[in-house]
Amino acid sequence: MYNPILQQDVEKLRSMLSDPSRVLIGTEIAEEYAHDELASTRAMPEMVCKCLCTAEVAAVMQYANERRIPVTPRGAGTGLVGAAVPIHGGIVMDVSGMNRILELDSNNLTITVEPGVLLMTLGEYCAERGFFYPPDPGEKTATIGGNISTNAGGMRAVRYGVTRDYVRGLEVVLPDGKIIEVGGKVVKNSSGYDLKDLFVGSEGTLGIVTRATLRLLALPKYDISLLVPFRSLAETIQAVPAIVRSDAQPTAVEFMQGEVIRDAENYLGSRFPCTSDSAYLLLKFDSMSREELDRQYRSASELCLSLGAQDVYLLDTEERNDSVWKPRGAFLEAIKSSTTEMDEVDVVVPRDSINEMVSALQGIAEKSGVRIKYFGHAGDGNLHIYILRDQLDAESWDRACHEAMERMYAQAFSLGGQVSGEHGIGFAKRPYLFRSLAPETLKLMQGIKAVFDPNNILNPGKVCQ
Repeated sequence: MYNPILQQDVEKLRSMLSDPSRVLIGTEIAEEYAHDELASTRAMPEMVCKCLCTAEVAAVMQYANERRIPVTPRGAGTGLVGAAVPIHGGIVMDVSGMNRILELDSNNLTITVEPGVLLMTLGEYCAERGFFYPPDPGEKTATIGGNISTNAGGMRAVRYGVTRDYVRGLEVVLPDGKIIEVGGKVVKNSSGYDLKDLFVGSEGTLGIVTRATLRLLALPKYDISLLVPFRSLAETIQAVPAIVRSDAQPTAVEFMQGEVIRDAENYLGSRFPCTSDSAYLLLKFDSMSREELDRQYRSASELCLSLGAQDVYLLDTEERNDSVWKPRGAFLEAIKSSTTEMDEVDVVVPRDSINEMVSALQGIAEKSGVRIKYFGHAGDGNLHIYILRDQLDAESWDRACHEAMERMYAQAFSLGGQVSGEHGIGFAKRPYLFRSLAPETLKLMQGIKAVFDPNNILNPGKVCQ
């Protein structure tokens, strides 16, 4: 189906980039291009093209399309489902070097960036100028292009929404090398089908984003967090719906197990403020008004205590705030460091079903013969669940991991949930997406892919393929 890369292809592609050394082959290609953050899906590319502008991306795509060479887009490689892994070989298109902030438009409250800009860089740049980009995935070294490709959410989604809600316009290179622009700086747009939203969350299967115009908000002047311990995880999660529908309007509602907190303590070499309780809610609030912020957190404090909280800790200094949020930000790496290998599930269920989903995990772990750890965005029903290999041999690990995933997804689907809340489908989660979709829905998705990419060269084998 696909053609191998020949020496003539190498020479031609090197002539298309302003610096031929940005085309890598053979031993020049670093091992990291064969996998993403979890490394459970692996495949080496035949070539890496480090493109630095839209024209280079377009030239490479046009040539690859004519020669039927598969192309896999890649940013920082922080994904967890194999979306940036070149499972059919071919070319990895590395756009991490396209990392310029192009324009901050204070009148239209937008910022225009290239796809390789890091989330943390964007956040700092905006905050220094009094603006706020709300999407807040846990991995701050991810690129904006990667966030757009998975429609990343994060901790602030409960109040502010997800990446799609902040993408106003995109420049996209299509699989045949043509360049199009969709959306723009306008606030409203009812001009035909919304192609912009089709690219958001498509995981680089329909086109390669080379420029994005993002919506900004005014930076809240005040923020504060509450750490709320409960006697049990069930009590913790049962409190969430009441908090979300209250007038306190939390920016983030996270739940944490004591066991995962201890992993983070060991990983960071620091102590959590309190570890005597088994489960916690971590609440954050922000506002333009000090008085409104005080009202929000006091109202939430009273509500939590009425719902069975053991106490409410006010994180009102930088030291107290860091002592909680730094461990929360390190959960993934902390769990990863506590075992030999792991796989992940980021199912999303209705908020009122979180407790039922969590309650099923202990039984799933016992039946499958693995350890399972988890935390999540309680405010929007998105759970991050990790299956740990520990000392299992390869055959036992494959069997146990498969059994655990089968049971977890079956439980999530029975509760009206979906395969992924924010990490995407990539290569690893395709079987579960196929199971969750009606045949008619899957056929429509595959038809959309065929319209954009009839030769199926752009990130083939991912999502719905």
